[in-house]
Amino acid sequence: MAKNNSLYLVANMPGREDCDAQTPPCPPDGRYQFNTNVVFSANGTLVARYRKRNLYFEFEFDTPADPQLITFDTPFAGRFGLFTCFDILFYNPAVELVEKLGVRQLIFPTAWMNALPLLDSVQFHRSFSYATSTTLLSANLRVEKLRMTGSGIFSPREALYHHARAGEPEAGQLLVKTLPVLDSHSPPLPPPFSGEQEPQQYQQGDREWKRTVPEGRGHPEEPAAPSSPFKAVMMRDNYTMVLVEGAEGNLSVCDNALCCHLQFRRRTAPQELYALAAFDGLHKNRTYLQVCALIRCSGLTPQTCGKAIDHADTLLDFRLMGNFSTRHVFPSVLGSHMQLDRIDHSGWEGRGFYMTRHGMERGLVTAALYGRVYDRDHTHTSP
Repeated sequence: MAKNNSLYLVANMPGREDCDAQTPPCPPDGRYQFNTNVVFSANGTLVARYRKRNLYFEFEFDTPADPQLITFDTPFAGRFGLFTCFDILFYNPAVELVEKLGVRQLIFPTAWMNALPLLDSVQFHRSFSYATSTTLLSANLRVEKLRMTGSGIFSPREALYHHARAGEPEAGQLLVKTLPVLDSHSPPLPPPFSGEQEPQQYQQGDREWKRTVPEGRGHPEEPAAPSSPFKAVMMRDNYTMVLVEGAEGNLSVCDNALCCHLQFRRRTAPQELYALAAFDGLHKNRTYLQVCALIRCSGLTPQTCGKAIDHADTLLDFRLMGNFSTRHVFPSVLGSHMQLDRIDHSGWEGRGFYMTRHGMERGLVTAALYGRVYDRDHTHTSP
């Protein structure tokens, strides 16, 4: 296919390698099986092979004994890096490719099971591209019964994606986009987290919005007294939440050492319930997370906060901030019906990381600052 069409082709497939069954860690049947990406050049030559290192309930596959960072070069766009699916949630190899090798173009075959409200496919893949200042080519399976859908071409400032919805035909879509070449063989870039910094006027706009006096008043409106924090399970973790009530206000909620702060203003009548959520701890006893999220609850009671919902009508202006102990923070804004929304500005302010969004054109499902504390992962536990 690559040779006949004069193109570079990346394919995900099972890979087999024979070994001596008498020499551990070779399996008893005398062969390794790897979740493998292969790359063929435009003349049909095999130019790269990557073996997935972070397996997710893939008992048919082995973890490579000598995991490697794999890249390949093209004559038309320079260097690309490879990783697969669950890899994107770990430092090695996804972030390591960017920070240690300076790779800024990444190819990502995946079988991504969408998990609202924080890890929808296009939501997190776009967030990774933005946070790392990379181009990410994300190719997902389409398996409705497993909630697998959503592929895209993501760059720090642009996104082209297709996200089928439940009940739609099992039809794919070809995505084609022209993007600037980001990569070169120059030395590794400074850490890009999180996202390319926007022009200074965005920062000035943030400050002006923070001290805006509502029309017809002589002083800023005092926010309503916040409701009491409560616990709610979201994506199998026990989050601390506080309800987002009223037309505008300032809220804070803390979980362990992480404190999240929200300044908000509704642009539509409050007919849907929202919560500010914080989590600081191990997810599934494996990955250490610090998360600040503004989420739409699936109903009108606190018991519905944290449950999956994919649509919303409420338009919100907001500034979300957290005192993260990691610099690896992935911001995202997901609008109604799996539509991505842009981030006006994000960055560090003192010891806190924040993002802002004003003027949303679709209802807000989730605004999240998803922090990964890689050095606190529990690496000796199965997924």
